[in-house]
Amino acid sequence: MSTNAGNNTAILLIHCPDQMGLVAAVTDFLHKNNGNVISIEQHVERDINHFFMRVEWELNGFSIPQEKIDEFFGTLIGRKFQMEWQLHFTNRKPRMAIFVSKMSHCLYDILQRYVSGEWAVEIPCIISNHDNLHYIAERFEIPFHVFQIDKNNKAEQEAAELALLLEKEVDFVVLARYMQILSDNFVAALPNRIINIHHSFLPAFKGARPYHSAFSRGVKIIGATSHYVTADLDEGPIIAQDVVAISHRDSIDDLIRKGKNLEKVVLAEGIWLELQHRILPYRNKTIVF
Repeated sequence: MSTNAGNNTAILLIHCPDQMGLVAAVTDFLHKNNGNVISIEQHVERDINHFFMRVEWELNGFSIPQEKIDEFFGTLIGRKFQMEWQLHFTNRKPRMAIFVSKMSHCLYDILQRYVSGEWAVEIPCIISNHDNLHYIAERFEIPFHVFQIDKNNKAEQEAAELALLLEKEVDFVVLARYMQILSDNFVAALPNRIINIHHSFLPAFKGARPYHSAFSRGVKIIGATSHYVTADLDEGPIIAQDVVAISHRDSIDDLIRKGKNLEKVVLAEGIWLELQHRILPYRNKTIVF
């Protein structure tokens, strides 16, 4: 459940070198400006002496205009403590683009959660390198764009995709079993803004036939991992993971069925955390509040 309960709130995600007075400085800034804090969490990674924080407060009665909060915070607090921060407002629905190829299970799950009102999100477009799932987008009345990609036109097509995402004011991208490797340039244009679902409990059993590889090893669990995409394939910061038990009674079809269900659930969890602004990436890890 969202903590804002329908009210307009602001959320700050902060990280910086650990030092005395950080929590007091942030809460004092909010208190002096009539900000009622409704959620606050912090964490220190002691081995690297680094501080992380998520704080949410009500904007009703807050003395700083919404459009000035980022500037005021940076001037009074952020730069003083060498902070890096994100500021989000719950009265604006994030805009999410979905990339798909030919498999539909994750797409259907996302769209069901969207139309049921489970997620406060806008989906301005679905992008694919094939036309196979066009009918699903039509059913949900979401624009569907096909960018067929091969080794000769990849740079040109990805540039067109990025232009479309910019035009649609997309905040982040979800790869719902999009079976096309993104170029380094594409990933660099959207740092920590592309969420992928990987069909295993990373790191393990990479490749096109993960369930067959797992089956041949007689594994006792299979898993799924949602993570941010980086230039290093399947090595980006992990957001959420889950596993399910496997026994000798399970066939390859059973592994695929259980695996697809996990993929839907773990991808949905990653998206939910993104929508709630609960993920703070740092280096190649995430702090999930």
